[in-house]
Amino acid sequence: MEYAKGRIGRVFTVRIDHKDDLIRELIKFAELEHIDSAFFTLLGALREGKLVTGPKESVIPPEPIWSVFDDVHEILGIGNIFLEDGKPKIHLHVGAGREDSVKLGCLRVQSEVFMVVEAFVLEVEGISARRVSDKEKGFAPVKFEKIPDLE
Repeated sequence: MEYAKGRIGRVFTVRIDHKDDLIRELIKFAELEHIDSAFFTLLGALREGKLVTGPKESVIPPEPIWSVFDDVHEILGIGNIFLEDGKPKIHLHVGAGREDSVKLGCLRVQSEVFMVVEAFVLEVEGISARRVSDKEKGFAPVKFEKIPDLE
């Protein structure tokens, strides 16, 4: 286990509008506000989405199972923002529901907003963390650098 201690910095409320690409807009927002580390929650609806809903087998690196929807689903999500190769990388897990059907997974592509998505972003200050690609694991885990204690 690795961890870092920080504190909440700036707090943002972000509205992402109808037909916008959710992930692209979150990246654009992070770039505009120069956010290196943050976590966020969101709620709203997507017209379409593509989720990773698990690995096909319990092996590393995993081969993802993709679950796609192309009709409006209500969503709740939680995610984080860390830099990868100097650019904001969004890691977002959502629950997406329509009628009696619910999907839960990591939203990666195809994320068109229906009506609106509202995000509440809390910047984390006092830590230095970056996503670093690990080809053996098949993803880019967060790596922490030591910086002086905040207290």
